[in-house]
Amino acid sequence: MVPTGGRCFWVPTGVICSFRGTVPQGLVLELGETVQILEKCEGKLPMLKTANGIFPANYIHLKKAIVSNRGQYETVVPLEDSVVTEVTATLQEWAVLWKQLYVVRHKVDLFYKLRHVMNELIDLRRQLLSGHLTQDQVREVKRHLTVRLDWGNEHLGLDLVPRKDFEVVDSDQISVSDLYKMVRNSVGDCSEFSLWVGKKGKCFYSLLLHVSLFPMVERFMVRLNKNGGPRNPEKIDRMCALFTVRGCSLSSPLTAVGLELLRGDMEQIRRENPMIFNRGVSVTRKLGFPDVIMPGDIRNDLYLTLEKGDFERGGKSVQKNIEVTMYVLYADGEILKDCISLGSGEPSRSAYHSFVLYHNNSPRWGEIIKLPIPIDRFRGSHLRFEFRHCSTKDKGEKKLFGFAFTPLMRDDGTTLSDDIHELYVYKCDENSTFNNHALYLGLPCCKEDYNGCPNIPSSLIFQRSTKETFSVSTQLSSTKLTQNGELLIPQNCPRQQELGKREKKFTVSTSTQSRFLQDILDTLFVVLDDNTEKYGLLVFQSLVFIINLLRDSKYFHFRPVMDTYIQKHFAGALAYKELIRCLKWYMDRSAELVRQDHIQEAMRALEYLFKFIVQSRILYSRATCGMEEEQFRSSIQELFQSIRFVLSLDSRSSETLIFTQAALLNSFPAIFDELLQMFTVQEVAEFVRGTLGSMPSTVHIGQSMDVVKLQSIARTVDSRLFSFSESRRILLPVVLHHIHLHLRQQKELLICSGILSSIFSIIKTSSLEGDVVEEVEMMVESLLDVLLQTLLTIMSKSQSQEAVRGQRCPQCTAEITSFSFGQQGEYVSCLLSLLRQMSDTHFQHLLDNFQSKDELKVRKDFLLKIFCVFRNLMKMSVFPRDWMVMRLLTSNLFLEYNVKKFLCLSQVWNSYFSLAVLFINQPSLQLENATPPKRKKILDKYGDMRVMMAYELFSMWQNLGEHKIHFIPGMIGPFLGVTLVPQPEVRNIMIPIFHDMMDWEQRKNGNFKQVEAELIDKLDSLVSEGKGDENYRELFSSAHVFPSPNSLLEKIEQETWRETGISFVTSVTRLMERLLDYRDCMKGDETENKKIGCTVNLMNFYKSEINKEEMYIRYIHKLCDMHLQAENYTEAAFTLLLYCELLQWEDRPLREFLHYPSQSEWQRKEGLCRKIIHYFNKGKSWEFGIPLCRELAIQYESLYDYQSLSWIRKMEATYYDNIMEQQRLEPEFFRVGFYGRKFPFFLRNKEYVCRGHDYERLEAFQQRMLSEFPQAIAMQHPNHPDDSILQCDAQYLQIYAVTPIPDNIDVLQMDRVPDRIKSFYRVNNIRKFRYDRPFHKGPKDKENEFKSLWIERTTLTLTHSLPGISRWFEVERRELVEVSPLENAIQVVENKNQELRTLISQYQHKQMHGNINLLSMCLNGVIDAAVNGGIARYQEAFFDKDYITKHPGDAEKITQLKELMQEQVHVLGVGLAVHEKFVHPEMRPLHKKLIDQFQMMRSSLYHVSQQSLFQF
Repeated sequence: MVPTGGRCFWVPTGVICSFRGTVPQGLVLELGETVQILEKCEGKLPMLKTANGIFPANYIHLKKAIVSNRGQYETVVPLEDSVVTEVTATLQEWAVLWKQLYVVRHKVDLFYKLRHVMNELIDLRRQLLSGHLTQDQVREVKRHLTVRLDWGNEHLGLDLVPRKDFEVVDSDQISVSDLYKMVRNSVGDCSEFSLWVGKKGKCFYSLLLHVSLFPMVERFMVRLNKNGGPRNPEKIDRMCALFTVRGCSLSSPLTAVGLELLRGDMEQIRRENPMIFNRGVSVTRKLGFPDVIMPGDIRNDLYLTLEKGDFERGGKSVQKNIEVTMYVLYADGEILKDCISLGSGEPSRSAYHSFVLYHNNSPRWGEIIKLPIPIDRFRGSHLRFEFRHCSTKDKGEKKLFGFAFTPLMRDDGTTLSDDIHELYVYKCDENSTFNNHALYLGLPCCKEDYNGCPNIPSSLIFQRSTKETFSVSTQLSSTKLTQNGELLIPQNCPRQQELGKREKKFTVSTSTQSRFLQDILDTLFVVLDDNTEKYGLLVFQSLVFIINLLRDSKYFHFRPVMDTYIQKHFAGALAYKELIRCLKWYMDRSAELVRQDHIQEAMRALEYLFKFIVQSRILYSRATCGMEEEQFRSSIQELFQSIRFVLSLDSRSSETLIFTQAALLNSFPAIFDELLQMFTVQEVAEFVRGTLGSMPSTVHIGQSMDVVKLQSIARTVDSRLFSFSESRRILLPVVLHHIHLHLRQQKELLICSGILSSIFSIIKTSSLEGDVVEEVEMMVESLLDVLLQTLLTIMSKSQSQEAVRGQRCPQCTAEITSFSFGQQGEYVSCLLSLLRQMSDTHFQHLLDNFQSKDELKVRKDFLLKIFCVFRNLMKMSVFPRDWMVMRLLTSNLFLEYNVKKFLCLSQVWNSYFSLAVLFINQPSLQLENATPPKRKKILDKYGDMRVMMAYELFSMWQNLGEHKIHFIPGMIGPFLGVTLVPQPEVRNIMIPIFHDMMDWEQRKNGNFKQVEAELIDKLDSLVSEGKGDENYRELFSSAHVFPSPNSLLEKIEQETWRETGISFVTSVTRLMERLLDYRDCMKGDETENKKIGCTVNLMNFYKSEINKEEMYIRYIHKLCDMHLQAENYTEAAFTLLLYCELLQWEDRPLREFLHYPSQSEWQRKEGLCRKIIHYFNKGKSWEFGIPLCRELAIQYESLYDYQSLSWIRKMEATYYDNIMEQQRLEPEFFRVGFYGRKFPFFLRNKEYVCRGHDYERLEAFQQRMLSEFPQAIAMQHPNHPDDSILQCDAQYLQIYAVTPIPDNIDVLQMDRVPDRIKSFYRVNNIRKFRYDRPFHKGPKDKENEFKSLWIERTTLTLTHSLPGISRWFEVERRELVEVSPLENAIQVVENKNQELRTLISQYQHKQMHGNINLLSMCLNGVIDAAVNGGIARYQEAFFDKDYITKHPGDAEKITQLKELMQEQVHVLGVGLAVHEKFVHPEMRPLHKKLIDQFQMMRSSLYHVSQQSLFQF
């Protein structure tokens, strides 16, 4: 194919179909991947060529993109919505984890939930890409997308993603403080959940108060079908309610409930969110009035709550099923239509039916019903409640048994009070009629009504049930009706004079203020202009009163009215002079007056007073062309002098003055914008600086003023004034001064952190647009040191709280932890923000401050603080695990914060090295554990920070020069920990340091014993903790795994001390092989045998090869614990005995070690002996415990410790009794060969003999071994494997049973020794084992196979005797011999004779009682075999004339065989005599048969003997 042109171009494309790359040079593509095109070629099959291969053009979709950093490392970013890009990347990452949920983690429920969410994300992404959505719809779709993304990330354990306006924020574009707030606010931000409705029903939604859980708003009702959808199909897409509360509204789409906060009044919400209202949203109003009633807002709603009832049983054995039916009736008895509402979202109705509580005579309903009764029908109307019993048998039967009623309005025109009303219940039945409502309206409805009707006739149609009650509560929300009688008097009073008097009693209504505010203010300022001297102060007071009314939350919505008046209608051009004069007069008198209520009110009104002052001056200046400008400026300066005077007063002795100062500080930041209209930014900043500077330090004021002062500073920082760089340079020193004082004294830390966060946010934003070097310099000088100290104090308190957390209740612990975490996070983000803004210039200035010798200690303390803070950041959980963006940013800032230039002090070098090691080992930087997308994202943004820090560490080490020796051996362990990081480059960087250490110690001491000892100790500790990987085996010895010219072995080979160096590297390499095997066994789900084998292998290495006694002892105890866990008590005793043998019976003091206290050597050895004896007892190996009992007895006797001597002698005697009385099983032994390179190092191509468990036979043992090594293949022959099996990458097991060869033959040959004693020596202290394999040499004799039956006897010698410190030991030596047929016959007969003698002896000495079946079977087996085969075959084979002729050298062996046969006859004769003595009468026929066969055997043997004698 020929390219269309030589021009290369990049085009980002999305793969729409997977391609397997089956053509030559084909590029494998997966669905959803992005590729970049270099060239397009023409041909039958259009192909696109990239840097890696070709693929069909129709497999991809072209997308627009932008290319940055053109060249070799250029980046191509698709031009699409960032949310779409995030969804695409997230779905690709989830796809792998989603499968693991099912296959690996077995979380089936989450698997299906995540699949549902992924399908939703795909659908929402499709909607977003369609381009057919309105802006509101786009925002809604993005909201749903981000909610689902966060949900999935949380449940999959992925990182938290900080967002702003649904888009992922770039951490480089915002301050660390802002980033911290975003991440913190993102926690638990998912507010959407699913609601399952299983059958038809009604769902009610409301908003509840946080504390009392009392409803804030009306209910929103939804009628649902059994599938959880709306019963009315027309409402499928319109199930949405708008809950209106003060100042904001909450939008909730149902039944998948999600809440969204909408701020503003109804018109603003309707304008900004048209999509909500287009869907037919149901407006759900607040219960009762809002704090502000806007003009034209008319309501007339009565909210009735069905509280409770108490009813009689009515002669029934069970309680009733009571239903309440409610009607609203007019004065003429007509039922009012559509005057009952169960909730918004559904039409009103004429009757209400309560839910029914099963068999409950005291139901508690708590249902809220709204009664939207027309105002003209309210008077004269009443409520009637009818009570019916619902039958459980007949679902349609409902029996009326009573009713209650209440009028809605009293005779004086007031309505029902907002209270609980206990109504009387009147009896009635189904035959009762309510056609004439006058029959019951004349009756009292409640107790209060009864007191007003003293004369009630006794003969009435309806009789009250005195034992039954019914309670309801009401709440009126009406702009026309009232529950207060006095409010009705002015409306009806005919005298205007009286009305005027009464109106003075009432506060002016809010509607009156809004309607007449302009007239009131105009009048006030007209009066002020007419007679300033007489009415100036009164007008000022009136103005302050009106302004302070607007400060109340109830009247907050009238502030726009006031603002509009000032901007458009205010005309008091001369008012500013009097307002300034009065304000200054108030402030100047603040030090004199005891009561300062009016002064405080004026301070609170400061914002609007300045609005009037500034606007008045603008009007005056406009009218006079700027006349009296200097006088105005002078008066403002004088006013600020008065302000500074008020703030400078000592208020500790005057609570009234404190309130005045607090009011002034609270209002002060609100006047900045007004001043900016008349003064320059610098002038206003000077005003503010002087004012803030006049405030006393935190030492001279109380805690309450501390808070107010900081709040005022916080509002100053958040003001528009602070956003100007000119003013910021003026204000920053005084702001930092106050914060510095508070941080130094550890006061109001939370407020200070908020101020600092705001400052850093502004500085960061300004740095993107201009120069902030000067401001950052101020902050470094003022804050850096105290910020570090504050953070260290907070971290210390947090650690202390962590230590006592378990002693507190969970709620208190959660509150303390949350508060501590918030403080730490805030100040950490502040410190990081500051460090991030510091440039090289700032670091140089900081360095210059430490040049003098007097400053060296200060520099050291400063650096140690930095190191301590960052050490805590890396070790403590300041940021949760999923806050990866904060963790990585912290690490990156530390890396950029190059402190090496400060490290001319040797006292801090060690801290730097330790911190660098901790940095490299941070879990958040271990990219091998991250998912591929996450790893790529981190590498693209930060690179591998471990490698960068490793280079820094190496560079620092190289700069130490002759000081390196001071870090040996202290830094060996930390540096070794760095090499355990599975990053090849990091390891290559660190290896030369170890060579350097060895070289420097060799120069100083002539050897490197310290390096060797420390390296071995730390290797053991680190690898045992689970660190290191397979490649780590070759770390020191080879450069093949880590290609580098700086490998340790290569460097050592060039030294004069290379022999000892190479030997050391070899030992360390072998140690690492064993340590890694041990680590893999310990951390994996391995069997006890593997773990024990690894431990034994490592323990022996420490003892025999590198002679590390302390490590050897440590592993002795680890091995002992494993044996105890596996209930191998004998092996545990032998293991502990190794340590005991290292100790002497001396009084040398021993230090505290492992779990042993500080004690003498004698005491430790005694304790060990007692413990070992106990373990031998539990393992029934009493013979091994007896020598220890004797050894202890000798020690006790020498010390005249007769009490202990008596105890140990009794223990010894008990062991002798146990040997003779308790039954012990003889274990079987098995030889196991482990062949293949897949086995662990300590097993690979080795053979072991294993001591089996009780009752364990060959088949069971084979099954156990195959289960321990599930990948192994069982070999079916006993032949030794060849090299092809030994070197293959597989596992082969060769298992067969072996026979122990006892060492103590003398005991076994003694006739009078009980068999229970012999049994022990037959299977204990065994080091040699035998395995016989029969084979025929030459042609097999078909008539008598014994003639050619040879035995291949393999004798295995172990490294240690069994039992020992393990249930299996390696075969040290194997010997193979061939046993001739004659020699085999001799051994068989000899063994059988020994077996017979032993058994007969037991019966003769009455060691076996009662049953003689064992003797019968043994005699029968020998005699019957001798007659029908066995000895007869041996006679035919070896006593034959031909055999004797052909084998003249076997004459002596033939004679030996004959003697053994004759001996067997003699033994059998003795055995038959014993058998006759004990045989049961029923077994006499068997005995007679044995006698007859024995006679035949004896005569046959005699005949053969005579023949052979004749032949000889």
